[in-house]
Amino acid sequence: MDERQAIDQLCINTIRTLSIDAVQAANSGHPGTPMALAPMAYCLWQRVLRFDPEDPIWPNRDRFVLSNGHASMLLYSLLYLTGVKAVNADYEQVGKPAVTLEDIKRFRQLDSKCPGHPEYRWTSGVETTSGPLGQGVAASVGMAIAERWAEQYFNRPGFEIINYRVYAVCGDGCLMEGISGEAASLAGHLQLSNLCWIYDNNHITIDGNTRITFTEDIPARFMGYGWNVTRVGDVNDLEMLERAFDVARHTVDRPTLIIVDSHIGYGAPHKHDTSAAHGEPLGEEEVRLAKQAYGWPPEAKFLVPDGVRENFAAGMGARGAQLRTAWNETFARYRKSFPEIAAHLEQMQRRELPQGWDRDIPTFAADSKGIAGRDASAKVLNAVASRVPWMIGGSADLATSTKVRLSFDDAGELSADNPAGRNIHFGIREHSMAAILNGISLSKLRPFGSSFLVFSDYLRPSLRLSALMELPVIYIFTHDSISVGEDGPTHQPVEHLAALRAIPGLIVLRPADANEVAYSWRLIMEQRHQPVVLVLTRQALPVLDRTKYAPASGVLKGAYVLADAADGKPDVLLMASGSEVWLCLEAYERLKAEDIKARVVSMPSWNVFERQDPAYRDAVLPPAVTARVAVEEGSTFGWARYVGPTGRCIGMDTFGASAPMKEVQKKFGFTPDHVVEAAKQQLGTAARPKR
Repeated sequence: MDERQAIDQLCINTIRTLSIDAVQAANSGHPGTPMALAPMAYCLWQRVLRFDPEDPIWPNRDRFVLSNGHASMLLYSLLYLTGVKAVNADYEQVGKPAVTLEDIKRFRQLDSKCPGHPEYRWTSGVETTSGPLGQGVAASVGMAIAERWAEQYFNRPGFEIINYRVYAVCGDGCLMEGISGEAASLAGHLQLSNLCWIYDNNHITIDGNTRITFTEDIPARFMGYGWNVTRVGDVNDLEMLERAFDVARHTVDRPTLIIVDSHIGYGAPHKHDTSAAHGEPLGEEEVRLAKQAYGWPPEAKFLVPDGVRENFAAGMGARGAQLRTAWNETFARYRKSFPEIAAHLEQMQRRELPQGWDRDIPTFAADSKGIAGRDASAKVLNAVASRVPWMIGGSADLATSTKVRLSFDDAGELSADNPAGRNIHFGIREHSMAAILNGISLSKLRPFGSSFLVFSDYLRPSLRLSALMELPVIYIFTHDSISVGEDGPTHQPVEHLAALRAIPGLIVLRPADANEVAYSWRLIMEQRHQPVVLVLTRQALPVLDRTKYAPASGVLKGAYVLADAADGKPDVLLMASGSEVWLCLEAYERLKAEDIKARVVSMPSWNVFERQDPAYRDAVLPPAVTARVAVEEGSTFGWARYVGPTGRCIGMDTFGASAPMKEVQKKFGFTPDHVVEAAKQQLGTAARPKR
């Protein structure tokens, strides 16, 4: 073994033993995959990856995604050994180390930068939260789409500002999950040659050998998707690994899958049940034997030998610094030659909006015939996107129904031949669409995606990660209620609003008319660290007369008084979101004619309303007024916080029915008459406020 081979092996074994010791100290975690994949990770980081540890948010860095997030200690060891620096909460300024040896010693413990699975915005150098298998590889497709789009938008002759690559490591679990198949299919269709997945072919899952569940021909499957497929027969062969990465870099017409054969828990070959090394600590005796197999001091814990960190600094560190310095010099000249577009890149990185982004948002005239929420949104979306050049998105094969197509002249269709297009056709792949949106957002573009509200079930795990990562992804869901009508219960959302409202950090907006839609978009675009769901109707809604009713700007506070008693002292509160607000307004007018004082509260967003100060919330929903009626064509779950113990909810506690819209609405009680009746019952049974 020559000197280079010796230091390579020392670094690889340091990655392994740090992972072993961290899992053992925590008495929790997965040591096997880090032990097996350490040579591959070392080769990629030390010899290939264009990444500067001093600036982990450098825009043109290569992306590394650990999709099999249970192997998190593999990544944490690399972040520590390469000296990756942390950035502040806004991902703007570099500071102290991202991961310290103390963090590794406290793996999976409270406040350690080494949690059980990699968490974006918690540990710098983690490009995406991974853990739910398949999410990482699917997000990597979004990163690759974003890179190709940015190449086309920013690069100019003599100024190659964007040209990074995306590498994602995955295992059998990732490839079993359906989301990875959806994402790989789209990646092959789009010929994303900047994308490389490394498949850890170790034949083990927690339940045992993969032969009990997973025997398909992976190479044939990916070749069928249109991928380049290559294989490395021994994970310890660094030269063969480097050649495989070189092949991927020089493949220009398709993404690459590198299949790497490994043995989970490598270094403890006497262990018969190797699946245990995958899902639990080795135990003190196995740790000692594994270290002996590596030629490591068996009693040493968290040992980092001299020369290891220095070797990484001389390899990845020096290469990354040189590349970033050269890029900064090029970008300085680029800024002088193309100041406007350079400013766009900087605004994009900070998640800022260009000046005048809202200049063309329309105001809708009062109209009793009205306009569907989806149609109003289409007008606003196009007005906004035409002013925000890095806003891209599409739908899961429903653009004509959800009305999200960007139709201005230079929008274009994103394809293998036109990576600069801003309309993305995701196909009928809802789950991977949402994960891909996450990847695009992680690349600092502003993505949107759409489907029917009922199909939010198909993408909820990825949407949840949008919220967990605090990404400003925009979800546009139409066909928002049982008013879908003839399509019946399979297409009529009932529990979906409640389920979405339950996700921490997610803003849910259900506007009542076209002007509420316009203000919803104003609120959406101002979010830098929160995803938003915009829930829209298929059917036309009256455009309210804002000279008669309160202005739609109340949307910005989540809920507002739309119509009130003449003296501002109502006897009954009528509250609703979306299409049911007009039912409350009709009921309000009838009650007013009978000298019954009502207040109508439009509640497009519970989430936004709840973050207002208590004085405002009490002004909208006075605690003294206990006669309350809530109306929503969805589950009544959650409305109790607003109607109180004696209030009434007109909503859904069953699934819907297949019939024309008016008949469905009547069957389930969504009529002005029913709202009036409920209000009168409330006034008869609830205590009236004292005057």
